[in-house]
Amino acid sequence: MGDRWQVVVDRSVCIGSGMCAAAAPDGFRLDSARQSHPAAPETDAAESVLAAAEGCPVEAITLTVADSGEAVFPPEE
Repeated sequence: MGDRWQVVVDRSVCIGSGMCAAAAPDGFRLDSARQSHPAAPETDAAESVLAAAEGCPVEAITLTVADSGEAVFPPEE
């Protein structure tokens, strides 16, 4: 993919299902309150990170291209 992505988890929406950490264990962590957060605010574009965002049951994860701000997930309509 080649891009770098900015990863944001809306903690006010996150329900702590852990699906993101299961899909991309290098990309997401759950804290002691079972709230998800990105392992790093910026990461190399990866299918596992995209799958984690797409699989979030409450769509709490936003991915954007780091240098342009272009939406990766959810896609702009």
